[in-house]
Parts: sequence; structure tokens; C-alpha cells
Amino acid sequence: MEHNSNQTNQYKQKRPLIILTGPTAVGKSALSIQLARAIHGQMISADSMQVYRKMDIGTAKITPEEMQGIPHYLINVLEPQEEFNVVRFQKMAKEALEKIYHAGAVPIVVGGTGFYIQALLYDIAFEQTGPPAVDTSPGGEGDGETDAETVYRQNLQQLARKQGAKYLHEKLRQVDPVSADAIHPNNIKRVIRALEFYHQTGTCISAHNEEQRKRESPYQFLYFVLTDDRQTLYERIDRRIDTMIERGLVDEVRRLQMSGCTSSMVSMQGLGYKEILNYLEGNCSLEEAVYILKRDTRHFAKRQLTWFRRERDVIWLDRRCFQSQDALLKEMLKRIQEMNLAIL
Repeated sequence: MEHNSNQTNQYKQKRPLIILTGPTAVGKSALSIQLARAIHGQMISADSMQVYRKMDIGTAKITPEEMQGIPHYLINVLEPQEEFNVVRFQKMAKEALEKIYHAGAVPIVVGGTGFYIQALLYDIAFEQTGPPAVDTSPGGEGDGETDAETVYRQNLQQLARKQGAKYLHEKLRQVDPVSADAIHPNNIKRVIRALEFYHQTGTCISAHNEEQRKRESPYQFLYFVLTDDRQTLYERIDRRIDTMIERGLVDEVRRLQMSGCTSSMVSMQGLGYKEILNYLEGNCSLEEAVYILKRDTRHFAKRQLTWFRRERDVIWLDRRCFQSQDALLKEMLKRIQEMNLAIL
């Protein structure tokens, strides 16, 4: 990343923001703690699932012991019955930013939900009607929709039930192939949202997303993306899921089910929850559920990397290029010093 003197002067007028992201299971949490201790940082979680209480095992949620006394925001703040989407994340994250700045600390955004990070980093303005801009998260329908819009959505939902998810996904591919590549066919809510956006505006949600991506950030930021060899990452994912099962993921999902959580809720659409819930409802064996969970988590990690490759001003940190975690941290601190963030 190279910046001229005018950019540097402009940056000095902005408040600092550090982002540490990457695919699931790459090791973001441990590295973020080391970084926070080095620069007097505090965390904002950019994870669409760790925001929920009572959902610890399946989200690989950081424990109080692992936090080492460092404040973490947007973790354990919502009930599983509540909806969480990009608009709500942005509002809550901005509130957390103000608290962190007021404490004289440096905010570190940690998590793998790329669109949430983008929404905060570039302060994306979401429309008050229709689908919230390019929200790739489930839930959050927006205010003031017309009867025609409601009917259109219901028609799409009925089409998915009768013709199947793949049929609906193919309809999206016909009008917005970029979004079709980014959205899994089984994620019907996201497919419907993309089709709704096209229906309402006549433009592709992916094109709108690309336009928003060009916005200038109000922050002086460094955007780190941690990555690793793909096979190594996939092995870490498989081991993590095996550990989740050993730690009692099935019982965790069963407790949620008994408390009234259903597959229609946003929280239960998360990886680890929808698969185990499907098993508990008698639709597959536990072995099949675990197989699907591992497979879909690997696919998710691949999509995360695709997202981050499209982002601007990203600093890639490939674990294969560093001999140790300390060497990784040293590189991050070097980058912070080079950017003159004035936080060391």
C-alpha cells in the first residue's frame, strides 16, 4: 500500500481502525488478542453468529479466559430469537466505536463476515425501503414495502417450494450472474433478496455492491486478511467441527430447539445449527449432518476468500510466509508504524 503526502495528511485527520479478518478457522481470534495487547486495542466482533447468547460451541465463540481481560463488543448481546442483519450490525458497531475511542483505545474489528466489515469501513448508507442495499445476511426486510413487493416475494418463496432452490437460483443467474456465483443455491433468503433488488430497481445487486465499494472510508484504517494453505485450512475446519461435536454441539442445538428456536430463525440458519437441527428433526443421521457441515464450511471459507480478494486496500497475511505467530504480529505492527496511525 502506497500513499502520497496528501493522502497521509488526510489520514491524520481520521480516527484509526484496524481490521483483522480471514476465512473461518484460520486463527483470527488468537492473533487479535496479541495485537490488542500490543496497541491497547479493544475488539468489535464482525461475526454474524457470535452476537447470540447461548450459542457458544457452534460459533467457536471466544471464551472469557481467551479474551484476557480485553473488552469485546457485539458478543453475547442478542437472544437467539432476535434477528441480526447488516443494518443492525452497522448501528451497534458504530456505538461500540465511540465507546472505544472515548476510552482512548484502538478499535480492532475481528471476524469473517465480509459485508459487515465493508458496511462499517465505508459507512455504507442503506435504503429505508426494500432490501437493505447488498445485505448478504438473512433477515431484516426493511420498512415501507408495498403490497406488490410483498406479493412478489411470496411468489418467489412459492416458486422455491414448488420448483426447488436450484430453479430459483438459476433465475438469479439469468439476471445477475455475479450474485449467483457469490450466493449458495440453498440460501433461498439471499437469492430472493437479490431477485427483489433487481425487480425493484432494474439493476443488479452486485453492481450496486461494486458502486458502494468505491466509497471513501471515514477512518484511517489497515485491513489485514489472514490466510493459509487451502488444504491446511480445510483440515483445521474438519478438526474444529470434530471438537465441536465432542464438546456437545448436539446438546447445545437441542437446548435451543427446546427453548423454541426453529429453522426459520436467523440464528438457526448459521453453520453448525441448521445441520444439527436437521438431524434432530429426523431428516438425516448425525454422520450425514457432520459430513454436510464440514463440506459446507469448507465452501463457506472459499467464498470468504473470494470476497476478500475483491476488496480494496487489503494487506494479505499468508501464514506460510511467517515462521511463527510472533513473526506475524511483528509484520502487523510494522505496517501500523508505516501508516503512521499514531497508536503505538
